[in-house]
Order: sequence, then structure tokens, then C-alpha cells
Amino acid sequence: MIRVLVVDDEELVRSGLRLILEASGDIAVAGEARDGEEAVSAVRRLRPEVVLMDVRMPGLDGLAAAARILAAPEPPKVIMLTTFDLDEYVHEALRHGAVGFLLKDTPPRELAAAVRTVAAGQAMLSPSVTKRLIASYADRAPSRAEAARRQLAGLTGREEDVIRALARGLSNAEIGRELRLTEATVKAHVSRVLAKLGLANRVQAAILVHDADLT
Repeated sequence: MIRVLVVDDEELVRSGLRLILEASGDIAVAGEARDGEEAVSAVRRLRPEVVLMDVRMPGLDGLAAAARILAAPEPPKVIMLTTFDLDEYVHEALRHGAVGFLLKDTPPRELAAAVRTVAAGQAMLSPSVTKRLIASYADRAPSRAEAARRQLAGLTGREEDVIRALARGLSNAEIGRELRLTEATVKAHVSRVLAKLGLANRVQAAILVHDADLT
């Protein structure tokens, strides 16, 4: 069973998420929290594998709570719950190490699938949603774009092909088909690129590519 902590200041939302997740059969809600402070405490106490974290909450908000949780040793995977009017906050959460985000109106099947995806160690990079979020982040400073390009400059041509495809939200299998590589080779390329760039996950790699305006 995948153990999940649900964090939202609205009881109705928490109850709905619990019903959806526990109906999946392989996901258990280990606990709930009403704000960021409760979330940080619950993570220490319950040790969930995945945290579903609302962005906007009273007191310690989801962004600050995610930063605290992800800075601790062996943190759980964090998925932000959001709406498109909070894009800039989610972008920052991804930089802290969150592995993705969900809209609050995500269909139940997709919600459960997302939890399974991150619990398995993969970031959520949906071409139809995550790419739109990252690409729409406002005010890309020229200095940040230049810094991102410098960071990517050390990649080989093939590694750049892989990270560009990754930033478009493609899975390892899809990247392999597009670049005519085996899935194992793509996985090795992704691991090497993340290590070379000093990045924690695929989402941070995608953000870097978007910052460099190379999509």
C-alpha cells in the first residue's frame, strides 16, 4: 500500500481526496492535515511516502511547508494541489524539489495514477498540464535564462536531445521511440544528465530547459 498524507484547509476537499484515493485499492491515506504546520508535524510522525499539498492555506502555506518537508533527510514525494492562477507558486515549489502538481479538478483515475507515479520514483510531467504550467511561468529574467544556458552547455548533443524531450513531458519509452534508443539507454542518459547538472529530478530538469528557452 502507498501511504499518503492529504493536506488541505478545507475538510470537504480532504474527505473527497481520501475517498478517491482509498477507492483505488492500493493507496491508503495515512493522515490529514489542515495547514502547513500540521503537515510538517504529520510527516515526521507518520512517515508517508507521498504528500498531497494544497498551495494556499492559512498560517504556513503549502509552499513553505513543502520547502521544510523536502529539506529534511529522506523526505516523502510532494505533489502540489493547485489551480492555474497559482502558477508562480507551483513553479517555486518544483524548484524546492516537489515532483509535480495536480489541479483540484483532476479526474479520480488520474489522481490515483499520479500518486502511483511519484511513489515509484518518477516525476509527473504531463505534456498537457505540467509543460503548460512551466512554460507559462512569467518574467523569465534574462540573467536566469543565461545562467540556465551556461549550466546546460556541458551536455553532449545526445544528452541535450534527451533533456529537451524530457522537458516536453515525454516518458523514457516515448523518448526512446523518438530518438531511436532503448528505454534502458534513455534511463541511463537521464540519470547521467541529472547527476551532471546537479538536479534532483526530471521536473527540475524540465524547468531548467524552459528557463533556458530551449523548448
